[in-house]
Amino acid sequence: VQLQASGGGLVQAGGSLRLSCAASGRTFSYYVMGWFRQTPGKQRELVATITSGSITDYADSVKDRFTISRDNVKNTIYLQMNSLKPEDMAVYYCLADRFMRNGVPSEYAYWGQGTQVTVSS
Repeated sequence: VQLQASGGGLVQAGGSLRLSCAASGRTFSYYVMGWFRQTPGKQRELVATITSGSITDYADSVKDRFTISRDNVKNTIYLQMNSLKPEDMAVYYCLADRFMRNGVPSEYAYWGQGTQVTVSS
């Protein structure tokens, strides 16, 4: 599986962005998909995940502001980010993982390249 993330950029606090992650491969629908983010000096942290059955899970810090969705026809996932805060600024990575459990990526996870989200205060 190859993942191509896009949609990052610069936005003012309170603004919105939508990230996209396009996946190659015929078995996209079998994968748990997700978004993680990372800031310098910190570990990569879970933002949101969506299962093959579209069950979603979110980090507490983004609940009610971010929405993850998937389109199994277009092999794409999205992350709609609203009410952005300076603390949301990070490099965002998309992930595909058939074996993820409890928000922890497995050793078989595929990662996309990161896309930078910058939030100005």
